[in-house]
Amino acid sequence: MTFDLKQAAADIAADRDEIIDRLVKFSTTDMLLFWGNEKTLIERQNKIWNPIIKWVNDSMACHFKATHGLDVAENEEDGARVRHFLKSLSDKELAAFYAAALATRSVLLASALVRGKINAEQAFEAAYLEELWQAENWGSVEEAEKSRAERKKEIADIAAFLKS
Repeated sequence: MTFDLKQAAADIAADRDEIIDRLVKFSTTDMLLFWGNEKTLIERQNKIWNPIIKWVNDSMACHFKATHGLDVAENEEDGARVRHFLKSLSDKELAAFYAAALATRSVLLASALVRGKINAEQAFEAAYLEELWQAENWGSVEEAEKSRAERKKEIADIAAFLKS
């Protein structure tokens, strides 16, 4: 793991507002909002990512929408709702959320993981969906496999920390 979650949870109070600000900004460019163009990839994204986007939209009253381009409409109301959600988290949950958002490259996945909507395995598979799809279609690279294995362990450690 890149940092000590117990220490991060203890230190979170001092930087809580700054961390929340970063995460709110990050949510507008969330990985789950940028979909591929290949039919089989889109089918997989629809199956795995759409339920997470729908859950976040329903549970936070947001309006996140996926795109196949680089344009994502920024919605100030969504930012306010994400901020409200993040402020409701304990210091421990916020530390885990921050670590999960970094490990998965997604605030939406971090939300689902912290709230128990998905488990560590599901978070990993969703976070690395495109990489795994590419490896299946064009072959795997040893260095990429090693990196994904490290991220998978990191996500599992975050989930275990949440349960401790």
